[in-house]
Amino acid sequence: MKNLKNIFSLFLFTLPFLGISQYTDVINSNRPGQSVSAYAIGTGVIQSEFGVSYEKQSHNTLQTDSKFLGVDLALRYGLLFEELELIYEATYSNENRTYSAIGFPDQKFTDFRRNRIGLKYLIFDPYKSEEANKPNLYSWKANNTFQLKNLIPAISVYAGANFVLGDNPFYPNEATISPRGMIATQSRLSSKFVLITNVAYDRIGTDFPEWNYVVSLSHALRNPKWSVFVENQGIKSDRYSDVVFRGGTAYLIAENMQVDFNLGANIKDTPTRMFATAGFSYRIDNHKDKEIAIEDQNATTKDGKIRKKDLKKSQKEAKRAAKAKKGKKKKKSKDDEPIDF
Repeated sequence: MKNLKNIFSLFLFTLPFLGISQYTDVINSNRPGQSVSAYAIGTGVIQSEFGVSYEKQSHNTLQTDSKFLGVDLALRYGLLFEELELIYEATYSNENRTYSAIGFPDQKFTDFRRNRIGLKYLIFDPYKSEEANKPNLYSWKANNTFQLKNLIPAISVYAGANFVLGDNPFYPNEATISPRGMIATQSRLSSKFVLITNVAYDRIGTDFPEWNYVVSLSHALRNPKWSVFVENQGIKSDRYSDVVFRGGTAYLIAENMQVDFNLGANIKDTPTRMFATAGFSYRIDNHKDKEIAIEDQNATTKDGKIRKKDLKKSQKEAKRAAKAKKGKKKKKSKDDEPIDF
């Protein structure tokens, strides 16, 4: 098992970078869940993702009740290449703990429960080719329903480090710096469903290394500004293991702003967990498309990318051409009729 972990860690840090990213015109936030998108946000983009959380825990064995008030922060920056992203993530928590047993005083702990920085790189994008991005202009069903090819995911790798500064009560006697590696995948199952999976090996080299997985399914509602999600997270470590479920919603205020809300709980009683989180994401978008030589440009779009307005234009042109063809046929059939004298 130890050799397997070492191989996995080496794989995460040495996998060659071979991909291409997909910048979007609207904000691409990792909130409201804990999953991380496979796609980078794009060069020239600075993005902040902020959240406030409240959690109640009850531990049957230790006979404790805890209340947590936390602040989440993620800062993301599109660095150097379209495929590369620098990410800083932090969670600062205040815990008030009370004991059921008589004689044990209440305790209060305040520090970082998460404090890490890393790089994420997109190594494979199934939609990077023009052919893969091309919509079917004659079939709504082909563009909006599930197809087996939609299971092919975009894949990114992450390499980073956790930082434990000072005497942190949540991580006693842990090394100041410990590596973290992750693989993130993202599949567009249909025009409204997106599946994201993350598998991470965390706190490598410490006394309590941790495996972590997240599976998240998002659905865009009839009003595309609204989306909902469900998520399952698993944690395996000698210090703490759990299975957590979340569900929530996000609302797009504007192209560069999003708000979100989610609720969650786990399935064990050591401790029992129930929590709620509200968040806000905002980006400063200074992204500039890479200039393409005129001989390499797509004849239908200025920069080789398919956008909503270009799709509508193509659909209108196809309908107009079909209508003209039909009218020509009718005219021809009338011309072929015998003339009465």
